[in-house]
Amino acid sequence: MADAAVDGTRRVLVAADKFKGSLTAVQVAERVTAGLRRIVPGLEVEALPVADGGDGTVDAAVAAGFERREVRVAGPLGDEVTAAFALRDGTAVVEMAEASGLQRLPAGVFAPLTSSTYGSGELLRAALDAGARTIVFGVGGSATTDGGAGMLAALGARFLDEDGEPVPPGGGGLAELARADLSGLDPRLSSVELVLASDVDNPLTGPKGAPAVYGPQKGASPAEVATLDAALAHLAKVLEAEAGARAAEHAAAPGAGAAGGIGYGALLLGARFRPGIEVMLDVLGFAPALERADVVITGEGSLDEQTLHGKAPAGVAAAARAAGRTVVAVCGRLALSEEALRGAGIARTYPLTSVEPDVARCIADAGPILERVAERIARDLLG
Repeated sequence: MADAAVDGTRRVLVAADKFKGSLTAVQVAERVTAGLRRIVPGLEVEALPVADGGDGTVDAAVAAGFERREVRVAGPLGDEVTAAFALRDGTAVVEMAEASGLQRLPAGVFAPLTSSTYGSGELLRAALDAGARTIVFGVGGSATTDGGAGMLAALGARFLDEDGEPVPPGGGGLAELARADLSGLDPRLSSVELVLASDVDNPLTGPKGAPAVYGPQKGASPAEVATLDAALAHLAKVLEAEAGARAAEHAAAPGAGAAGGIGYGALLLGARFRPGIEVMLDVLGFAPALERADVVITGEGSLDEQTLHGKAPAGVAAAARAAGRTVVAVCGRLALSEEALRGAGIARTYPLTSVEPDVARCIADAGPILERVAERIARDLLG
């Protein structure tokens, strides 16, 4: 087990994602650490908040030592917002949700036809301006379904109607698209390594495409889902005339449907698609942290079927199990069988409801309750 616990002390690595709506990944690590040390004072605990490319990815990178950079960009509705990316040693971590995420919409407001990824393109441009040679582009949690057209426009592409005027923003506006011109794309894109980090492997359109699967989560009615699917298919057809067969190939590729099709736009820019948690574990320095630990605590707000398909806890557990480490998980809600958890490499699971049966209270008081859960972990495994 390498150098873990060579002196007989137990060393714990807390590598958990956020509890969405209750605790950030950084707060989860803080609460777990506090609870563990209440039972085992002086316990060696290393915190490595993780993310899978969705919202919280920049925060995880900053917690791992990246520099936070802020820039003013367009939000999904065109209003200006302050968004952040992370930078270290020529590698930038850019999170599309920072600019174009659902959290950028006013409470209760959805704009499935008109929300745009333009601000995400501005974030990428800011990373280029900062000298990034590698850009990890985490996509997820989007408010948008525009196939990445807004992002591409911010980077120099033009999407024109029959009169040669720019089409309206958002996926709905793509129905008016007559011609695409990629000749003005920022030339720096050809010399940067762009990694598309996502836990979504859907194609752009069709029954498993971005509009059909994720459109309803962004407020799209069945009629609007059909409109968006037709608009994205039209976008791919027009881009095929501009960029050749690769545009059609990218539309069918895994990851093209990520974040309302922004994955498609990224693939057109030459991005390499990788599962988000794999990329982030590399970027955050998980492997050396794992070498220093013999118990790993992971988790997220809800451990369910989605967890097993590329979410952060599954990626952490797989890597830790391969290294022979004990893995336990914390969560707000548990919806997986013991068999499924064992198959994922998780030895034990500690939901908040194991110490507080009231779900509403678990959500409202997640921090203190998580500390009590961590106390239980310490008694079970570390006492």
